[in-house]
Amino acid sequence: MFNLFANWITYTLFDLSKGSQLAVSIHFFVMDIGKIFVMLILIVYLMGIFRSFIAPEKVRTYIQGKSKLLARILAILLGAVTPFCSCSSVPLFIGFVEAGIPLGVTFSFLIASPMINEIAIIMLLGILGWKITIIYILSGLIVAFIGGMIMEKFKPEKWVEEYVWKIQMGEMPVMQQEDSLTARHRYAVSEVKEIVTRIWKWIIIGIALGATFHGYFPQEWATNLGDSNNFLAVPLAVLIGVPLYSNAVGVIPLAKAMLIKGIAIGTTLSFMMSIAAISLPELLILRKVIKWQALAIFSLILAIAIMLVGWFFNIII
Repeated sequence: MFNLFANWITYTLFDLSKGSQLAVSIHFFVMDIGKIFVMLILIVYLMGIFRSFIAPEKVRTYIQGKSKLLARILAILLGAVTPFCSCSSVPLFIGFVEAGIPLGVTFSFLIASPMINEIAIIMLLGILGWKITIIYILSGLIVAFIGGMIMEKFKPEKWVEEYVWKIQMGEMPVMQQEDSLTARHRYAVSEVKEIVTRIWKWIIIGIALGATFHGYFPQEWATNLGDSNNFLAVPLAVLIGVPLYSNAVGVIPLAKAMLIKGIAIGTTLSFMMSIAAISLPELLILRKVIKWQALAIFSLILAIAIMLVGWFFNIII
């Protein structure tokens, strides 16, 4: 139905010639606007219902007291399935520290949570297919596991802001549980309003960039970036992705356009992961709880890990 609507807008309402660059761009934009916002509203609502059962405090309590290996695995899995945005990273970080959870485990959670976003995963399935979705999830899990382990080797406790150690556990905010179905529905609707209001413009920007890329990006450039032997394509994708202010949902249309143009899958994955895991807004939020030294090492570890993932998949696929 989204394709039919895009056809009507592009070729009937605007009366554009099929195959022209403008027609290709507008068709891409209209179709993805409809598809992504319908999916976004539906998925955020369902995740809102799910989130009414799980509070950040529960996540912290569940990991507390487990062995380091088990705690890391649980932290990564919980980060992948719990719908907490980057704004939740500060209270979660504080709660994990006060619960005595090793900082390496906490960093694994902080990597997994924004990168393996449940909304993005479902939308990846609907737009890019299950193969790329599985590759993305596995890559994110590996980066979160290894990244947290390496971060732990630097003993980052010395770079945690002093006030974090001083906060009492009783001061941690706890999400109020919703008991009735009506209350859960109200909470889910409020989540839809809050999240869509917060990210709609970045989704539109992402779709507009994807549409422009799809219609106007020179094919010879795409061919060059699509060459899996182009060693510099992956670090270039990471460098471009880090300063972009978007989320995993907003970058999906651009990733789709990149793959359609023939950009190598490893290069595309690196671009997606760099935006999701080491975007500037996420780093600025984390700066509230850790010092610049830890932030720099954290970013460098992630950047190197993401580039290794990109090179690996460019070689094997």
